[in-house]
Formats: sequence, structure tokens, C-alpha cells
Amino acid sequence: MRRNLMTALALIPFVAACSSTGSPTRSSRPPATKPAKPSKGPVRQPVKAPPPKPEVHMVPGLEGVIGATVTELTRRFGTPRLDVWEGDARKLQFAGTPCILDVYLYPGAQGREPQATYVDARRASDGKDVDRAACVAGLKKP
Repeated sequence: MRRNLMTALALIPFVAACSSTGSPTRSSRPPATKPAKPSKGPVRQPVKAPPPKPEVHMVPGLEGVIGATVTELTRRFGTPRLDVWEGDARKLQFAGTPCILDVYLYPGAQGREPQATYVDARRASDGKDVDRAACVAGLKKP
């Protein structure tokens, strides 16, 4: 009997926690409202501005590459492994045993042929940067 009494007394806090006082609980959240409809005002057309003049990154040893066109680069290094367009910008990738050379070309003015403005070079084996001028010299066709 004493055991039943102890069990009943132990359950009282649990039962009390489950009971309701009858008063509604108040939430700190405001009631849900419908989202506002987007306005259907006039849509402004984008302004067509000329592209900014490309920034040229000239480094000693890159003469003949920086400022070159696609035709000049192909004559110098052969057919590119990659030829990627992004908008009016172009990337040519030349690969050989010594390195991989990425040449970025941008148009200097509206309607002009893109010219090389930046060069990046890395090893094919692990992708670590190498000297750009040394890579250009190593990939140059005889």
C-alpha cells in the first residue's frame, strides 16, 4: 500500500503539468497577415552604357601576348585547347608540357576585335602558379 501511495505522489507533478487552467495562452507573435501584392508599376528599361575600357596587365616577358588578337595568339601558340566566350569577353587556353596558359581578351572599344589584357599560367600536374613569362616562352611555337 505504501508503494502505491509513493507512486501516486510521484505522478502528481506530471498530471498537474498536463492540466489546463481554461484561460487561453497568448502568443508573442502577431497574427498572420496576407503578404502584400507587388506593385505593377512601369518597368524601367536598363540603361545601355558602353563597356568600360579594359585594364591591361603588362608584365615584362609578356610583350607580344598582351595586346594581341586571337589571330596573333593562334599564330604564336597554335590552336587553343579552349575557346570560351562570356558576353563580350573571351578566354583562350593553350596547353603544353611546361604549363597551361589562360589568355583573357576584351574589346578595347565597341565593335573592335578583343585583345589580350591578362594572362594566367599554371602547371598541368598540380595547378600551382608558374611564372607567366616562362610559360609564354615555353609554349611559343618555333
